[in-house]
Amino acid sequence: METPVQMIVGLGNPGNKYDQTRHNAGAEFVELLAQQLHTSLQPEKRYHGLYAKARIDNRDIHLLIPTTFMNLSGQSVQALASYFKIPAEQILVAHDELDIAPGTARFKQGGGHGGHNGLRDIIAKFGGNKAFYRLRLGIGHPGNAKQVASFVLKKAPQSEREATQSAIHEALLCLPDLTSGNLQKAMNNLHSFKA
Repeated sequence: METPVQMIVGLGNPGNKYDQTRHNAGAEFVELLAQQLHTSLQPEKRYHGLYAKARIDNRDIHLLIPTTFMNLSGQSVQALASYFKIPAEQILVAHDELDIAPGTARFKQGGGHGGHNGLRDIIAKFGGNKAFYRLRLGIGHPGNAKQVASFVLKKAPQSEREATQSAIHEALLCLPDLTSGNLQKAMNNLHSFKA
């Protein structure tokens, strides 16, 4: 039995300018999760983010969208984790993933940052601990490393966006298995899905 999740973080950049951009896929996941759980995320200064407490299958879960910029996400995640004494192993971070196509989502535990500045900062703030869970939401790759920065900060075309939304909804369906500690079951169910 793996470790149950106590905290779910959705990465993105704050402000209307970045709303619905590819880089904000993780934040959108947590926004939709909060809606599904009938809770509202509220600005919380001490966590540098939007925060809500919810219940999934009779477990308290802390929801967080950092309102720092992406490359400072760890500041927000660390503030909430240390306040509630949540170890890295009980955190799920939802983020956009260049290496997977839109319409695909993957759960995993541990691993590097793969060049993702949000993950890089979280790993750094946790002293190099990479053991947290990830929900990787595919956004595809522009094909050229030099184009990545502008690509992730743009809105995807409608067909891509719909594929990403489908993957987010599928991940939400598989989430209770992960929050209860059953990573393998959550992975099997989610990884068989294709938008």
